[in-house]
Amino acid sequence: MSEQNPTSSFGSPDRDVVPSLPHHIGKYRILQVLGEGGMGIVYEAEQTDPVQRRVALKVIKLGMDTKQVVARFEAERQALAVMDHPNIAKVLDAGVTSDGRPYFAMQVVRGVRLTDYCDGNKLSIFQRIELFISVCEAVQHAHQKGVIHRDIKPSNVLVGDQDGKSTAKIIDFGIAKAVGRRLTERTLVTEYGTSIGTPEYMSPEQAEMSGLDVDTRTDIYSLGVVLYELLLGRLPMDADRMSAGEFLRKLVLQDAPQLTPSTQIAGLGDYADVISSLRGTDTQSLRRAIRGDLDAIIIKAMEKDRNRRYQTASGLALDLRRHLANEPVVARAPSAAYRFHKFVRRNRAAVVGAGIVMTSILIGFAATAAALGRATRAEAAAEREASAAQQVTDYLVDLFAVADPTSTLGDTISVRAILDRGAREISDELTGQPFIQARLLSAMGTVYQSLGLFVQSESMLRQALAVRERELD
Repeated sequence: MSEQNPTSSFGSPDRDVVPSLPHHIGKYRILQVLGEGGMGIVYEAEQTDPVQRRVALKVIKLGMDTKQVVARFEAERQALAVMDHPNIAKVLDAGVTSDGRPYFAMQVVRGVRLTDYCDGNKLSIFQRIELFISVCEAVQHAHQKGVIHRDIKPSNVLVGDQDGKSTAKIIDFGIAKAVGRRLTERTLVTEYGTSIGTPEYMSPEQAEMSGLDVDTRTDIYSLGVVLYELLLGRLPMDADRMSAGEFLRKLVLQDAPQLTPSTQIAGLGDYADVISSLRGTDTQSLRRAIRGDLDAIIIKAMEKDRNRRYQTASGLALDLRRHLANEPVVARAPSAAYRFHKFVRRNRAAVVGAGIVMTSILIGFAATAAALGRATRAEAAAEREASAAQQVTDYLVDLFAVADPTSTLGDTISVRAILDRGAREISDELTGQPFIQARLLSAMGTVYQSLGLFVQSESMLRQALAVRERELD
């Protein structure tokens, strides 16, 4: 829980003017003022019968009970009454004071505004998105019940710790609009040319004041602004240096596409370090976290043309869930490269494991291929060696066959004559078989050497060397 002082469901009490406390309103004993708005005041009260519990009691202020205010008050009361969601403050009871002012009792929501809670607890981008998704789901529930909030902003989303978990609750449906249902029997009029809501979080069609029918998509735009502020620590448009009227005109007239949120971080200067620190990261990491999916999601939610926005709050929540799960988001073009990148991010461990396996297979395949190549070359060399040895043997047998007395008719032929004849034949007739020629020249040179014929031996051996260097490297 943040160390900041918690606020109530309806803001902080006026510290300059402290209203006097009534002792009882109906069956509720008044304990203290929780907050005060334009038309109502909220007390913390205690109920003792039929159950004992603390409630937040909202009552129209004295002197503010005009027909229009009473109609809006009853509309808010009915809007809360039709909803039953864990992230929306729940109405418990309703009644009328002794002087005729309507009131309703609701559960006490103790917490701080959404952005203050996230910054105070230094929630990460991931944690902020998870908390924001619960807000989207609450808005979707309201829309399904036929209620448009029309004033979604961080101060209307209070967050506290409930059962050890950060829990957000939407409050203040004071300017809610009904869709397909009646929230009050009284006439509820919004004057033409009058805007309702908070300018910084207002959609262009809500700010236009043209009588254009505002539907549930106005809340989608406001959710986009809240998400922008939640992630970047600033609003998309700076309203500090202009009047509310100037701001609304600029909002309505904006035509140029907005810069992506991640590119805005560079313009924050030193403040970017503060913003990043409150999100438990650094400036570069914050930019990388927002760039891409979150850029696209925020821009789609804040499209000026409401037909191009997410059509439902649940659609926005679903795209954020896809982002957190590293799945492709609908806000971005589904290119093959983008989908493959998401697949890798989503299955990082499996992809790394598969990569290791594939690398091992390729290394094994390369080693096997190398070994096979070596074996093939060795086998070819062995075959070549065997063939050469056989040819050398055959040649020497044929060479010395001339010394057979039966073939020479009794004439005697010396070894020297045989060697000289062989030397000539080898030099002249085996030039087309360099490997065999080199082997025979080497053998003949060795024989000459053994006979002491060193000149002839050197000649044979030099020829053998020359053939090997020229043909066999």
